[in-house]
Amino acid sequence: MADARAEDAARPAGDDAFDVIIVGAGPTGLAIANILGMHGVRTLLVERNAGTVGEPRAVSIDDESLRTLQYLGLYQATEPTLLRGYGSYYYSGSGRCFAQVVSSLAEYGFPRRSAFRQPVLEATLRAGLARYASVQVRFQTRLVTFSEVPGAVEVALEDVRDPARRQTVRARYMAACDGGRSMVRESLGVELSGATYDQRWLIVDLEGSLDDFRHTRVYCDPARPALALPGPDNTRRYEFMTLPGDRDEDLLDDATVRSMLARHSAADAGLAIVRKVIYHFHARVADRWRVGRVFLAGDAAHLSPPFAGQGMNSGVRDAHNLGWKLAAVVNGRLGEAVLDTYETERRPHARALIQMAIRMGHVMMPRSRWHALLVQGGLRLLSLYPPARDYVMQMKYKPKPQFTEGLMAGTAGAALKGRMFIQPRVERRDGTRVLLDEVMGAGFAVLEWLPQARLGDAEGRQAASAALPLGALQVGLLRKDERFVGTRSLPGPHAMLVRDETGQIGRLLAEAGVRGVIVRPDRYVAAAIALDAPADEAARLLQDLERQTTTLS
Repeated sequence: MADARAEDAARPAGDDAFDVIIVGAGPTGLAIANILGMHGVRTLLVERNAGTVGEPRAVSIDDESLRTLQYLGLYQATEPTLLRGYGSYYYSGSGRCFAQVVSSLAEYGFPRRSAFRQPVLEATLRAGLARYASVQVRFQTRLVTFSEVPGAVEVALEDVRDPARRQTVRARYMAACDGGRSMVRESLGVELSGATYDQRWLIVDLEGSLDDFRHTRVYCDPARPALALPGPDNTRRYEFMTLPGDRDEDLLDDATVRSMLARHSAADAGLAIVRKVIYHFHARVADRWRVGRVFLAGDAAHLSPPFAGQGMNSGVRDAHNLGWKLAAVVNGRLGEAVLDTYETERRPHARALIQMAIRMGHVMMPRSRWHALLVQGGLRLLSLYPPARDYVMQMKYKPKPQFTEGLMAGTAGAALKGRMFIQPRVERRDGTRVLLDEVMGAGFAVLEWLPQARLGDAEGRQAASAALPLGALQVGLLRKDERFVGTRSLPGPHAMLVRDETGQIGRLLAEAGVRGVIVRPDRYVAAAIALDAPADEAARLLQDLERQTTTLS
């Protein structure tokens, strides 16, 4: 890029200088740090606590977050600790199951919802940082003050164990992942819009469960709505809605907790209680996610009710979107204006998921017998109409990961642009079968049909062998019914050929009327390649994406 050298010259230098400072080592901050480490970005991650969390908090991880772990190269380490693909069974006050929601979809390569243990996930993300010499991690370190100075953010840090020990460091950017009570957000004067509900829930985590039921039980009982969620390693979580007149000290009493558990399971009532806490739920979004060189992410940017299990997952989405963009700017691949697209792309989706959680809460929290009967009757009616039944059963009500404004190019394939691309299995030339992301690398990728005729002509071979802008990897696609023969391969160091084993890619491209797509590092479609476009269309679209980042406001 034309301004890459100037940007590089402006980078802070010295032992107390970094490209990015991350405040908060929860899942969001740890994920951003891993992404920046992958791209060699000088990163400092600070956390006031002595380590990552030791108690269960979030318990549900979705397909999009697992795809981010795959991108980080940490899914294999995480998979043995998951309870993959659980659903929800809904029960009336009399104990009758009136609805089941168990999705079999895995369009992004993983089950829609899996149970996990947050302490294990955070420990895995923390261990992943040891792979990168460019990343420093400092626990028991508190952010005291920060201010923007020319070309950087200046940050004063304090050792929690010895407050007299302070250090001032600088970085080009700062990512605030410091939670719902974010000191950074408050210091910036950024307001949260939305509601903090009076409704409170009692959360009880248990261990040693021998209940072999793998799905969530949702007790839609007006007397006291509750949920029982499965977890890995024989763990189980209960969530009970508090009622008018309930006092926290009474609810948190062991005898009271065990009495509430016994209403649903005598066996669970006798298990060891790992954690019990009263939770106030919120539905709020920060008015701004960027102030100068400072970005808000995770709970610092948005707070969600717990019913959809999307609080942590939304933070991981923030991390993937912001992380690759920071890396691209720091490394001079894209202009700084690409960072303006972070909030543009993420805020509407985060808000849509919060609204979904509120709607799910209305189902889970019937306030009266008549409300409960109305909900149950409605779900029974839906089950009689297959499209409506599948909409609920397959969790299709979850807002699609997509955006309508942001870093996109071209006019072709409007139905695909801004959407997360699917991740089916593909076959490599050596016969191995892998999920699509395994062949797309960590940067931009071009997926395009490259029939024998095009590979045989001079224009096609020259376009295929040329280095693409933005360091994009070229992935040529064979159709499901084709095979690898002769010299049918792509020339050049940044190219490979795979077979669309399931035919899902072919169907998707055919429905959109295009021959290929450009996929961003966060696996969203940035552009589509028209059927009749010239051979060098991918290069032109990539150049357009690059140009946009120097002109966006």
